[in-house]
Amino acid sequence: MVGHVTTPVIPPLVALPGWVTLVRADNPGPMTLDGTNSWILTAPGGRTVLVDPGPADEEHLARLAEHRPSLILVTHGHPDHVDGLPGLVELLGGVEVWDRVEERRVLDGLDLQLLATPGHTADSVSFRAEVDGGRVVLSGDTILGRGTTVVAYPDGHLGDYLVSLKRLEGFGGIPVLPGHGPALADCGAAARAYLDHREARLEQVRQAVADGATTARGVVERVYAEVDRALWPAAEASVRAQLAYLESLPQNVRWDTP
Repeated sequence: MVGHVTTPVIPPLVALPGWVTLVRADNPGPMTLDGTNSWILTAPGGRTVLVDPGPADEEHLARLAEHRPSLILVTHGHPDHVDGLPGLVELLGGVEVWDRVEERRVLDGLDLQLLATPGHTADSVSFRAEVDGGRVVLSGDTILGRGTTVVAYPDGHLGDYLVSLKRLEGFGGIPVLPGHGPALADCGAAARAYLDHREARLEQVRQAVADGATTARGVVERVYAEVDRALWPAAEASVRAQLAYLESLPQNVRWDTP
């Protein structure tokens, strides 16, 4: 029986590339792990790019402002990733924020590509960044450095999430820089581990329904019994996404909303 994952699904990255700096916000918690990761990417020409400004914490924003980013990228709209954006823009006296209509940009030798990776939320994106042939994927909350991701139903969608993971799997053995937790050594392997975990969880949910669970809460009580009850609301959101996904399949399951 698959259990609740609380450790990195693959080995962490030993050392960050020299052009990547982590500035972690001091907002640890059950959903944010050690805190929100804000990533600074330094182009060969010296300009810097920030991925995810994080929460509206004055100390955190002051540390980010020291890097003088000339462009800000946002992976998704959850407060722990974007609440600090207005304050940081004010601190910097104005700064450009990536327009999501744009798919690619090269900035002083830093090659950036937006990757649509919905599922955790409808607006979730990742970014592929490259300097001198070295590449990383910045995954937001689509892949975490530790544990697994909540698909935040109803905004999140499990079918979309599985497609997004398969897209990230295709990037192979390059590092993945997540929104929370440590960087991981292999984006493709992390995505595959997530896919395997989701498949196992879906089978557990199928079995729970077959055994008589008729609500998302009932499934959580059977499938996530070993999980800290403080995390059950998040587990229930994921179960709702799983049930909606299963219901959409040709041989679907039926369930009642509580």
